[in-house]
Amino acid sequence: MSEHDDAPPRRELNIRKPYFDLIATGIKTVEVRVGYPSMRKIQPGQQLDFVSGDQRLATRVLRMSEYASFEDMLKDEDPVAIGGDLGKNTDELLAVIRGIYPPEKENLGVLAIAVEVIR
Repeated sequence: MSEHDDAPPRRELNIRKPYFDLIATGIKTVEVRVGYPSMRKIQPGQQLDFVSGDQRLATRVLRMSEYASFEDMLKDEDPVAIGGDLGKNTDELLAVIRGIYPPEKENLGVLAIAVEVIR
């Protein structure tokens, strides 16, 4: 039995191309999702494969943090680690995130998933 037998299974997450590219370059190290039950199962140490079109990128989860709202998350997390240059203007970043996730999704809870690229 190896030490990885009890590791959580690899998981695929679809992601928009600009954010995929930011993860690939190491600028984006925090992925934001909402608290769907399946998302809550993600654990530190787990491998996440980000997929955009026909591109794939293997990452490892370093930590998961939960927040009540996107505003609360942006008080704690580095906005640039979430949105690259867009993170330099927190109001713009918040508007973009809310464009992806409407209020009923935000009400599920906000997850900040810190990742590192597996090279």
